[in-house]
Amino acid sequence: MSKVKCDHCHLEFGDDVMIHDGEYRFCCKGCQGIFHLLKDEGLDSFYAKMGDTTLSPPTEQFEASTNFDTPAFAERFITRTKEGFSQVSLIIEGIHCAACVWLNEKALHKMEGVVEAHINYTNNKARITWDEGTLKLSSIIDMIRAIGYNAFPYDASLQEERANKERKDYYLRMAVATFATMNMMWVAIAQYAGYFTGITQEIKTILNVAEWFLATPVLFYSGWVFYRGAYYGLKNKAVNMDLLVVTGSSLAYLYSIYITLTESGEAYFDSVSMIITFVLFGKFLEVLSRKNAADTLDVIGRHIPREVSVVEGDSVREVNVNEVKIGDLIRIRTGEKAAIDGEVVHGEGNFDESSLTGESDPVFKRPGSSIISGTTSIDALLTYRATKDFAHSTLSNLVNLLENAMSNKPRIEQLANRLSQHFSSTILFLAIATFWSWYFWPHTFDRALMVGISVIIIACPCALGLATPMSIMVGVGRGAQEGVLVKNAEALERLEKVTTLVVDKTGTLTEGKPKLMDVLPVDGFDAQEFLHLAASLEQNSEHPLAAAIVQGAKQQNL
Repeated sequence: MSKVKCDHCHLEFGDDVMIHDGEYRFCCKGCQGIFHLLKDEGLDSFYAKMGDTTLSPPTEQFEASTNFDTPAFAERFITRTKEGFSQVSLIIEGIHCAACVWLNEKALHKMEGVVEAHINYTNNKARITWDEGTLKLSSIIDMIRAIGYNAFPYDASLQEERANKERKDYYLRMAVATFATMNMMWVAIAQYAGYFTGITQEIKTILNVAEWFLATPVLFYSGWVFYRGAYYGLKNKAVNMDLLVVTGSSLAYLYSIYITLTESGEAYFDSVSMIITFVLFGKFLEVLSRKNAADTLDVIGRHIPREVSVVEGDSVREVNVNEVKIGDLIRIRTGEKAAIDGEVVHGEGNFDESSLTGESDPVFKRPGSSIISGTTSIDALLTYRATKDFAHSTLSNLVNLLENAMSNKPRIEQLANRLSQHFSSTILFLAIATFWSWYFWPHTFDRALMVGISVIIIACPCALGLATPMSIMVGVGRGAQEGVLVKNAEALERLEKVTTLVVDKTGTLTEGKPKLMDVLPVDGFDAQEFLHLAASLEQNSEHPLAAAIVQGAKQQNL
């Protein structure tokens, strides 16, 4: 029996196993659904760009996705919402622009069973909520892969590895751009000096050729990130900032080659190199800002205890926090942080709850007292019974609260995204109009082209499409570093209208740490000697007052 190609993935199968849909043939319902989604949204040009390329076979996709449906994966990465739906955080690889975010969100929302799908462009993190009774997570992963992207569960350690790799790539590209640009400046000095003192055309051409060789790796290696971004933007019918940079620098580069070969006019290879170098540095700063903001969550995540001591009869064993069940007995020692909420059954001692309540005074715990996850044992050695599992613990909820705040888009960001989608197209139109206006004024072609390119280069929609979401993310992240958790990013937008701040705890306004103010020794003791002895006794204690005494002694070099 002859084989036919699937109209989506282009893999060949027997006609008897294909799904017949009018004039189209599909190997599975997933391919059929994606095909009609792209067609309905006017993105069927995806197949023209795809050419004869084949996508991953469904069997390979299924095998790669089966681990997403295992109980072990669900315990570690999947949480439950109040409504009973499942929720997971994924990192989507291959997202280069806002159009990629739009395509993935559209595809996911079209799936039956998906309740919510939101992707944060600044860190490529997707938060997906779905009904497990209708849809499996593996089907969601297959959908993402079918449209040309990849997804894997969010993990702080993996994110660190990917971020380091991206940073090293930018370092190398910036090193090439900086080296070439700095050397090009020496050539440019000779050109400008020759312009005023007189220079032969032969020497001028030699200098132009030297700049040509230096500008080429800057444009096509260091500037490759802009070409890639422009390609993916056009692929999804979106005009983005990268296209503006690529268009302006490429036109200046081609024009300079023409000038060099015809030995007429002035070449602008140095301008091409400077444009790419400066914008690349800006791009790198964006990457660093994005990573620093995301690191806030990673640092908080890394400070969450991964194991707890579970009491089983006369023995104690270390257990992963995700394996702890309600009713398990947990032992906590001095200096340890509670990862699970519970109730004390044996032992007593003080806990530091300032990170949650803002109050610096230690809270004494005894049998029957509640233990809140995220609080730290100061001098307590006790056993308590778990009243919640880790997924529903106070500490886990706080981290999820912060993640949701970073993912939610306030109105100002939604407006900025809508404006930036049309901004680049408008700039290209203005650049073309400027070129023809200057050309017919009349001016020379050279002058008109340079003015048109200038319009493209100086008009960068970073402030609209990038700086707005970045500022939201950095603001929420900085607040977390300072101990302020923002429940909704929209609160930051409303905060600038606030005129009065009302607080209900003194600990909210103070540092929350006792400080040694004065030493009043008893008769027969010198003040410094007395403080030295007190600090010696308290140096191994975790109590806030003991820490204040030790710190006071250190400040006096005792």
